[in-house]
Amino acid sequence: MRTLGFVGLGSMGAGMVARLLKAGRTVVGYNRTRFKAQPLIDAGMQWRDTPRAVAESADVIFTMVSDTRALAAVTDGPDGILAGLGQGRVYIDMSTVSPAASRDLATRVAERGARMLDAPVSGSVVTLREGKLSFMVGGDKATCEAVTPILLDIGPKVTYVGVNGHGALMKVATNLNLAVQMLAFSEGILLAEKGGIPRSLAAEVLLNSAIASPMIRYRGPFVLRDPDEVLFTVNMMQKDMLLALEMGRALNVPLPTTAVANEFLTAARGLGLAHKDFAAVCEALARLSDLPR
Repeated sequence: MRTLGFVGLGSMGAGMVARLLKAGRTVVGYNRTRFKAQPLIDAGMQWRDTPRAVAESADVIFTMVSDTRALAAVTDGPDGILAGLGQGRVYIDMSTVSPAASRDLATRVAERGARMLDAPVSGSVVTLREGKLSFMVGGDKATCEAVTPILLDIGPKVTYVGVNGHGALMKVATNLNLAVQMLAFSEGILLAEKGGIPRSLAAEVLLNSAIASPMIRYRGPFVLRDPDEVLFTVNMMQKDMLLALEMGRALNVPLPTTAVANEFLTAARGLGLAHKDFAAVCEALARLSDLPR
C-alpha cells in the first residue's frame, strides 16, 4: 500500500521487518550498525544511511529502539527522523519509553505536519516469530485505523488505548508485571528447593500449574539454565520498572510489588548479573537463601 520505513533493527525490529517483507511490503531501513541489517537487505529491504533519509523515503515510519535516550538519538538533530518528516506522513514508535517523552515527541511530529502513534508491543522475539505479537496504540484513532492493516502484518492483535502517550503508558503498566511475576515464581521455586524438592521438579510443577502465565512458561526455564540468547536483560527490565515507579509517583498510584521487584533487580546488578536475562532475580534470591545457582 505504501513505502514503509524502519529505524532500529535489533532482534525485535529485524523480526518485524522480516514479517513485513514476507507480506510483500516495500521497506526502507536504517540501523546504527549496518552489518546487523545485512540479512534484511539480502531479503529485499532497501538501506538508507540516516534516520532522516528513511523518513524522507517512506510514508509510514517505524522506530523500535531500546529506551527514551535512544529514541531521542534517532529522532533529533539534522539526521534525525523529525528532520525528514513531511506533510501527511505517519510516524509510529514501538519502543518502551517514557509516556511524557512520547507525548512531547508527538507534539513535535505534529509541528512537521505529520501524525504520530505510540504503539509498543506485548511479546518477545519468540512471540513475534510465532505471529502472536499484540499492539497497544495511542494517538489519533483514525490514524490507528488507517495503519492497522500494516500492523496486522506483524501481529494479530491491535488495541487502540487512547490519546498520544497512552500506548507507552499501557506498555509500562504491562511490563511491571514481568518482574513481579518472575520474582514471585522464583520465591516459590526456592522455597520448594530449600525444603528438599529439586529445583527442576518444582519448576515442572509450577510451569504446569494455574500460575504459569505465557511469560512464566517462556522465562521460567531460565531458572534452570541460562537462555542461549539474552534478549531482555536485568538492565532493560529495570529501565521499565523505573518508568513504572515514576508514573506511579506522578499519578499517585502506589506500586508496592513493583518497588520490591525493582530492588531485587538492583540486587542482581550488584551481584554482577546486569547483562543476564532478568530471570537472574532468581539467582540473586538464591544467593540470599544460601542455595546454589
